[in-house]
Amino acid sequence: MPLAHVYGHNIDTDRIIPGKYTKTLDLTSLAAHVMEDLDPGFHQKFKVGDIIVAGDNFGCGSSREQAPIALKTAGVAVVIAHYFARIFFRNAINIGLPVLEIPNHTIQNGDQLHIDLSNGIVTNITQNISYNATKLPKVMLDIMEEGGLVNYLKKHKDYILA
Repeated sequence: MPLAHVYGHNIDTDRIIPGKYTKTLDLTSLAAHVMEDLDPGFHQKFKVGDIIVAGDNFGCGSSREQAPIALKTAGVAVVIAHYFARIFFRNAINIGLPVLEIPNHTIQNGDQLHIDLSNGIVTNITQNISYNATKLPKVMLDIMEEGGLVNYLKKHKDYILA
């Protein structure tokens, strides 16, 4: 069962992936440095498939696409926040990283979560409570299911170009 790794408000893209690492095209290298300035022990406790949970304005700062790419490459299953910086939100959708907004949650570090992305339901197994996230439009779910916007457009090119 995926575990929650909880952070506060206003986690900017430099805290997600420090700028000094963003000049590489090696995605594994990006993933190796996710959250290292904010949480130096992140990689010791994080397991592929775990979930990042935050408060307000997750992904603020720059428009760098490397932040959601690094999270996805590191194996983050989904990011939950009260709300996201809009450019981060869209970048995440575009690269196929699931993001859910839950304006009020009481998720704690280490809680076990179950995610029903298509219905926007997050169940906190540890606290025995469910949350209704802001439901994503079907097209955004389809983009994430295809692994990102590029894959989605390749699959649907005949329809889009018609």
